[in-house]
Amino acid sequence: MYHAVGHRPARAAYGLSVAPEAFAAQMELLGARGFTPVTTARLGGAWRTGAALPERPVLITFDDGYEGVHRHALPVLARYGFTATLFVSTGWLRGAYDEGGALDTMLDWDQVRELAAAGTEIGGHTHTHPQLDQLDDRRLAFETVRCREIIAGELGTAPVSFAYPYGYSSRRVRHAVRAAGFAQALAVGNALARRTQGPYALRRVTVRRATGIEEFGRLLEGVAIGRSFAKDRALTKGYAVVRRARRAVRRAGGVLRGVPEGSAPARA
Repeated sequence: MYHAVGHRPARAAYGLSVAPEAFAAQMELLGARGFTPVTTARLGGAWRTGAALPERPVLITFDDGYEGVHRHALPVLARYGFTATLFVSTGWLRGAYDEGGALDTMLDWDQVRELAAAGTEIGGHTHTHPQLDQLDDRRLAFETVRCREIIAGELGTAPVSFAYPYGYSSRRVRHAVRAAGFAQALAVGNALARRTQGPYALRRVTVRRATGIEEFGRLLEGVAIGRSFAKDRALTKGYAVVRRARRAVRRAGGVLRGVPEGSAPARA
């Protein structure tokens, strides 16, 4: 799981960014070790139908839609003949649907179309990148459906894959993503994806600015992933409790005020 790729990303995007040189070295290692990148759609389809996958399949994914994916990552992917999946937050991309809030310079729709034409799968990542498990039902539906509608309108093909912002989901969120028309969805989890996780909770490992090439190699082979992300997992578990408590308080407040769940107006 990648985010921004750039030499000098904005401070807010820096920790989850990678330098172009590091990305190139990581892709070189993928090729040298015999991995074959596949799209999220192909993986999901194969696990549903039993279709064959290459011997060492790997997903290369980018979240949010940072401009450096086109500027720096696309030429490297083309050099090795690699495919990838880009999950875009449609309200963050430059153009007619831009609602602000992006952390750095984002792709525009011409660049997204160029990535798609080069074989990159374009998936959904909501419209405005909220924590989906904190939304009421109406806003949750808006974020997933609006994102899919915009991508379909811009590219001529509706996306089939989705990634949860921040990796946060719940059974309710997963049901909403499925109802919006997505066939599979990726979380984070910092573990290898397994068929047993189900099509709407597939896990990924995070690649950061601080991920050295030796650690990257271990992540590829599934070695010591638990140790590499022990701190992340502890923080995730703790914050999950906090998020559930916040949502419970909001729901209780709505009931006390006589406001039913999902009645808040959705922002267009």
